[in-house]
Amino acid sequence: MGYDIAQSAANLGASVILVSGPSHLKMENNLVKVVRVVSAQEMYDACHQYYKNTDVMIAAAAVADYKPKNVAQQKIKKSADDFVIELEKTKDILLSLGEIKENQFLIGFALETENEIENAKLKIQKKNLDLIVLNSLQDEGAGFAQSTNKITFIDKHFKVEPMELKSKEAVANDILNKVIAHYA
Repeated sequence: MGYDIAQSAANLGASVILVSGPSHLKMENNLVKVVRVVSAQEMYDACHQYYKNTDVMIAAAAVADYKPKNVAQQKIKKSADDFVIELEKTKDILLSLGEIKENQFLIGFALETENEIENAKLKIQKKNLDLIVLNSLQDEGAGFAQSTNKITFIDKHFKVEPMELKSKEAVANDILNKVIAHYA
């Protein structure tokens, strides 16, 4: 979804920086600056590096909420029947951007599996968002590894606007139309 949004924004003439985790996708538009990262910490750092000079931030990535507490420097040899990996929280990129938001139009995504609308509304408040794009795993044809998506927009005033199943390119255009309407 992030690649489609970046492509559509560049087609509209926007200056676009795409911070991308590991992906097989390629950016077709050479006007988009692509910053490749591997870890959640690298994504946090890159987002913060560019955020201050950004008018619109669209956080479409599904960043890991947890990471291993200890990273082995060498192969871990098989020695026991059970093995426990202790995890710790990663930094919440969207929350941290919402805390330092000045005049940016901040859009987040939410993938919910239960109490979808209520959880998305809580996320808007907690993370100081202007708009959230809600994805549901309950919707056929939506989500990851699909060429289509079905979303619901919820704005900071909690106006809920469900959309039909569309191509990801069409969904990207819908998102950018929300940005354009904000500045109109």
